[in-house]
Amino acid sequence: MDSLLKTLPAILSAAGDSTEVAKAACIAAWKHAAGEGLRGNAIPLRLNERTLVIAVPDAAWRKQMQSLSGQLLFRLNSILGQPLVTFLEFREDQHAVAKARQDLVTTDHNAEPAAIPAELVSAAAGIQDKDLQRAFLGAAASCLKRLHDDEKLKSET
Repeated sequence: MDSLLKTLPAILSAAGDSTEVAKAACIAAWKHAAGEGLRGNAIPLRLNERTLVIAVPDAAWRKQMQSLSGQLLFRLNSILGQPLVTFLEFREDQHAVAKARQDLVTTDHNAEPAAIPAELVSAAAGIQDKDLQRAFLGAAASCLKRLHDDEKLKSET
């Protein structure tokens, strides 16, 4: 996962002004910025302009998340390597949270090692243009391979 996060700034730079790549990167980065404790209760839905819309299960969660929004926004943009998101909007959506929790349980139990982390594949699924989706995943795989090769080279010396 850390390798994926290190590649996001490079992927965003390579993608230029692509809103679909920006959205996928924000969703992937959100999962790390929010952390394990919030992952099942704060689900990124979409990037609208520079606002990341996040589903929460109820008003109590919305209020708690709003109080943390400054810290979360800083962490998110730090991971992205640029101020891509200027506002976090928390919406009560029990159905979206329940579906994401179910997907999380299914993914965790059936996880298999892969060259591209599941978080990145999941984020790329939001890219409508299939060619751009393939390019996004290809760039990510290339960056991950290069990071892996660099780490391997360092350990050999």
